[in-house]
Amino acid sequence: MVFLDPVLNPVLGPFLNWNPALLILFVSLIISLIITVVYKFATNQKEMKRLKEQQKEFQKSMKELRHNPEEMMKIQKEAMKSNMDYMKHSLKSTLITMLPIILIFSWMAGHLSFEPIYPGEQYSMTATFAKGVTGNAQLIPDKGTELSSEATQPIINREVTWRMKSTEGSHLLTVKSGETEQQKKVLITKELAYEPQISQFSNSDIEKVTVNYNKLKPLGGFHILSWYPGWLAIYFISSIAFSLGLRKLLKVY
Repeated sequence: MVFLDPVLNPVLGPFLNWNPALLILFVSLIISLIITVVYKFATNQKEMKRLKEQQKEFQKSMKELRHNPEEMMKIQKEAMKSNMDYMKHSLKSTLITMLPIILIFSWMAGHLSFEPIYPGEQYSMTATFAKGVTGNAQLIPDKGTELSSEATQPIINREVTWRMKSTEGSHLLTVKSGETEQQKKVLITKELAYEPQISQFSNSDIEKVTVNYNKLKPLGGFHILSWYPGWLAIYFISSIAFSLGLRKLLKVY
């Protein structure tokens, strides 16, 4: 999200020059470390250890009582109560870390979801119109933007798509339908940055304008059955691994 850039870019911005996969792993490690350290010092570790060991005992007892459903249900109720106590004790650390993590996640979504548009690279933009709007729509490029498709095109199925190239920097493109005009910012850069993909407009013949970015593939050509992991998948997988390792290293229960 662009509004977070002034706050987080001074800290995280320099790392945007890294390989995207390394950046995601680095941020995942830092967040996992923060969560683990806050959790360790914001909770009563002696009590957490006791509850953890108690849960293991309950699980062991339930396995032994598989052929005695009535007794197993009693143990299961006690295990659920113990688990609730464990979650209640961990809630404080969760509340402490929730806001900064949400902010960092939002910043990552604003920088790691799509590939940037490079200077001279062809890209496209699609305008979606309100129901009942017909006729033609026009794209008015700014200085530094060269259209490679017709500027004026008929609205088909409520949409019109234009292709273009732009010079490096920020550009303001105008979509016009009848007397209605709406503008969309596009950032052309060699860095890992871009303007929001979609701009929506209320009470307008032009409902939204979408820049058709390419999805960022942090791992390049690597895929699993044609699935290319994005930043969020890489973050979650790595954070689980980092959290397990840090908890063991710091003896966190």
